[in-house]
Amino acid sequence: MTTDPNNPEILTHVANEVEAAAIIDSLASHGIQASTTGSYTAGFLAEAPGTVQIIVKASHLARAQEALSKLEKEFSELDWSQIDVGKPDK
Repeated sequence: MTTDPNNPEILTHVANEVEAAAIIDSLASHGIQASTTGSYTAGFLAEAPGTVQIIVKASHLARAQEALSKLEKEFSELDWSQIDVGKPDK
């Protein structure tokens, strides 16, 4: 039995919509369309934790996994002490 290349596949789970948006934008720069599910429950309290799932087409899953791996590596190598995040609000 063959799999429909347009079937949705879960690429990863993240804690919130902000993180999901960053990943989706990065995937888009690689020509990979992605969407999310679960954003309504991701913000719930600890009693009902949820995550945001990032979904891609089955035919894009391998490329998306590779792009995500590169993105994770880039972020892990950042020296956050050198990033100017501005001054705190008073």
